[in-house]
Amino acid sequence: MLPSTDDHEITPAAYAILRHDPDSPEVRLIDCREEDEFALCRIEGAELIPLSRFGEEANRKILQSDDPRPVVVYCHHGMRSMHATLFLRQHGKQESWSLAGGIDLWSRQIDPQVPRY
Repeated sequence: MLPSTDDHEITPAAYAILRHDPDSPEVRLIDCREEDEFALCRIEGAELIPLSRFGEEANRKILQSDDPRPVVVYCHHGMRSMHATLFLRQHGKQESWSLAGGIDLWSRQIDPQVPRY
């Protein structure tokens, strides 16, 4: 189940359940790290929209698209993804959340096959 829009974050455990639950809505996963970080490691199924270009790319790829899927954004530790989530919400995409702890916490709690850096 998706978190409330009163919350700005989703925990790695909650997202892991969500992405594997056939009864949950499909969620769009956005990695807002930079290209070199994305090349090091990523969460399977993630789409790269670097924070350095987030405003223009998110506007075109998320905000102006007909894609109704909720969005989960992640970065390394959760700070950049929170900025991206706030941007999305300020521009009307209320069903968006930052992955708490980023890919680092995801690697430690959910998928140790994802390299840490």
